[in-house]
Amino acid sequence: QVQLVESGGGLVQPGGSLRLSCAASGVIFYVKGMGWYRQAPGKQRELVATITSGGSTDYGESVKGRFTISRDNAKRTGYLQMNSLKPEDTAVYYCRMAGSWGQGTQVTVSS
Repeated sequence: QVQLVESGGGLVQPGGSLRLSCAASGVIFYVKGMGWYRQAPGKQRELVATITSGGSTDYGESVKGRFTISRDNAKRTGYLQMNSLKPEDTAVYYCRMAGSWGQGTQVTVSS
């Protein structure tokens, strides 16, 4: 059974940074791709970034140049480095791997 646990969310001022982590268990981590998604109140869940097992990355248009997805196979953990945060980045952020979702972590960007 795949378990994904996100952490690292919080309240940050516009222009600030946060790093989210997603710790995985119950899956052969290094052969699987991982994705980060977010859902703001009243909106559909949207793709933020993906990383393949080989390390290739892709980003949603709204976060390109500001967010960086990465992974550490030895630690079975994926990361989302978020810089230059904007109020519109406020959402619950979820990681996804092997068809499973984490519980989400809240990111709030506000002054």
